[in-house]
Amino acid sequence: MAAMAGIALGTLGAGLLGASAPRSAQAQGTPGLVEFRWDNSKDYRRLYYFITDTARLKRSEYYLLLRPKDRNTAILKLSVVVPQNFDVKISPEDVQLCFMKEGGMMSRTGCREKIPATVEISKDGRSIDIFPDRPVSDERTIGVYMNIFNPFNIGMYQFNALAQAPGDVPFAGYLGSWLIQIDPTN
Repeated sequence: MAAMAGIALGTLGAGLLGASAPRSAQAQGTPGLVEFRWDNSKDYRRLYYFITDTARLKRSEYYLLLRPKDRNTAILKLSVVVPQNFDVKISPEDVQLCFMKEGGMMSRTGCREKIPATVEISKDGRSIDIFPDRPVSDERTIGVYMNIFNPFNIGMYQFNALAQAPGDVPFAGYLGSWLIQIDPTN
């Protein structure tokens, strides 16, 4: 009888201890303060991003930002080059071009105003081409918003931003890269 009471008391104590234990924080991703690259050349430009969940296979909102200092002209076409090993199906319905609010300690990154645009995804899924209805000026922060599942494989994925400015010559120039890390599930 005493053994049964001890087991019941132990079970009750374990249940109460589990109820009072703090919950782990949900992983959120932003660029780190220090970024190490093997070839840290002048041809690489780091861009700011925010994702709501960095765990693999979790649904996440990606905010890929382009600040005014990241570009020096208006944008007629924006292309996001998706890494070859980023094995996620992205559809045009999952992608938006927005005027963005850059978050920080006291506020969240978010889409303030949707920019009317046509979104095209290449057949192999390695390029997202966004054509705004009107050229987007370089005076405000814009960004690509995607609501997708994270890939199965953990690791770092480099998304590159290319933009075409209005003008006579249709040439897409490199704006920078978002280096996104996907972590193992908790």
